[in-house]
Amino acid sequence: QVPGMKEILLMGFYQPHEALSRFLVSAQQEFKIPIRYLQEYAALGTGGGIYHFRDQILSGGTEAFFVLNADVCSEFPLQEMLEFRQQHGDTQSFVILGTTANRTQALNYGCIVANTDTQEVQHYVEKPSTFVSEIINCGIYLFTPAIFQHIGEVFQRNQQELVLEENSNGWQRAEVIRLEQDVFTALAGSGKLYVYKTDGFWSQIKSAGSAIYASRLYLNQYSKSHPERLAQNKPGGPVIRGNVYIHPTASIDSTAVLGPNVSIGEGVTVGAGVRVRESIVLHGASLHDHTCVLNTIVGWDSTIGRWARVEGTPSDPNPNDPYAKIDSETLFRDGRLTPSITILGCSVTIPAEVVILNSIVLPHKELSRSYKNQIIL
Repeated sequence: QVPGMKEILLMGFYQPHEALSRFLVSAQQEFKIPIRYLQEYAALGTGGGIYHFRDQILSGGTEAFFVLNADVCSEFPLQEMLEFRQQHGDTQSFVILGTTANRTQALNYGCIVANTDTQEVQHYVEKPSTFVSEIINCGIYLFTPAIFQHIGEVFQRNQQELVLEENSNGWQRAEVIRLEQDVFTALAGSGKLYVYKTDGFWSQIKSAGSAIYASRLYLNQYSKSHPERLAQNKPGGPVIRGNVYIHPTASIDSTAVLGPNVSIGEGVTVGAGVRVRESIVLHGASLHDHTCVLNTIVGWDSTIGRWARVEGTPSDPNPNDPYAKIDSETLFRDGRLTPSITILGCSVTIPAEVVILNSIVLPHKELSRSYKNQIIL
């Protein structure tokens, strides 16, 4: 939706594989834009990665580019950020997307102190130990090529420090650069860095369970911007409650009840009397008659037997606090598995008439009984 967008580059330390290649090909065909994956030779940090691939980013006469962390969901107000940059600062200024968090949770993010009139960032602290600001960094940035000069200064400084350190084998470490701690902290107060505050939805996706919450935010966004994507109640069709997405190839029995916040993937089969709520069912899965699936991610090609109940515990933000964010729960607390979303890996088989509660089932498992609060390896 951004006019003048010429190319999309995905960067990561991950080994490219067939599934990623298929995704890139299908995305290029769908969006009619070149998309490439650039693999780092080592994990270089948020700034080191784009600095390492600066030639590819700048090829073709790049005027500006967005950098987006892959673990956030948002309505991504990219066009608004472009317009904001034209109104604030000069052509060499940079923009961070910010949002409001509550005072306690703000400590878990990069905190931004900005001039209320100009929105210039005057102070930036990554995960402070005491309260600094309620405005947090969303991990979405608008840069011009001038950013590479600032990252390059950090690189030079890192190299000099490594030369001074004895016993360091550190050429690689000099290239590890963090945008937040190393670059933004130095740029704050220089007149080059601005924050665009969004009132739209934003959330991190730090765990598989937080994907359910992210799905709810996106489905709610669809109800406003793309209502045609959501399922409707029709004669002879399943009962739809709230926002539900159903892939056209899915087969849903008319007596099933789906929603709110349900996403049904490609080729999924849902039998008679099935109840699905607050869940994601990925492609090829099969939910047999009268199963109940609540707060669960059902993996590809998994099967849930008749009359089985698969349920998790949501890890939602406080609904009474408009600025509350989702907490990054640890997997274990006091030696016990933290109650959370139930996750079935791909090709998992759940037998008939069992209960799976607050559990994580790794791929290719065929269960024979009920489980509660367990990771099934």
